Amino acid sequence: MEKKEPVRCGWCLSDPLYISYHDLEWGVPVHDDRKQFEFLVLESAQAGLSWLTILRRREGYRILYENFDPEKVAGFDSQRIAAMLEDTRIIRNRMKIESSINNAGKFLEIRDEFGSFERYIWNYTEGRQVLNSHRDLSEIPASTVLSDRIARDMKKRGFRFLGSTIIYAHLQATGMVNDHLVDCFRYEACRQH
Repeated sequence: MEKKEPVRCGWCLSDPLYISYHDLEWGVPVHDDRKQFEFLVLESAQAGLSWLTILRRREGYRILYENFDPEKVAGFDSQRIAAMLEDTRIIRNRMKIESSINNAGKFLEIRDEFGSFERYIWNYTEGRQVLNSHRDLSEIPASTVLSDRIARDMKKRGFRFLGSTIIYAHLQATGMVNDHLVDCFRYEACRQH
């Protein structure tokens, strides 16, 4: 008897890397600062591109961004930026690279003020996951009032290249918002209890 594939959100079905990301990471609540920083860098790099493009370069980002250590990234200088702009393992966009370095410093400022970035960002939902109940991909928004509020505050704090749409993608990726479709096998698995 043939093994039946589980039902998944339709956006991930085009590639095994996408499926793996969907099945193992997307929507899982993240309470680790370094992982939060990783997704901020990657989501910002994705702007205007497909998420699959970023997933295919994720290992390059991991190497060039010192395993997403915000303290190291905040110290990157113009020489380091020049080398990154020549490296095909990442998206070679000066604005995105320079913004990610700036954002590392701002990330550290938030960590110092709140004790952790995780505490700062999860405070927006009072530590609870926003559990949506979408039945179709067309119902999932690109941004919400919540992502607007967070993006506005982060911009005020000096973050760059992080608008409401990027922040909403970050909230989905880090499980602050569960946007798995209700019939997806990961919907219940990603619920924060």
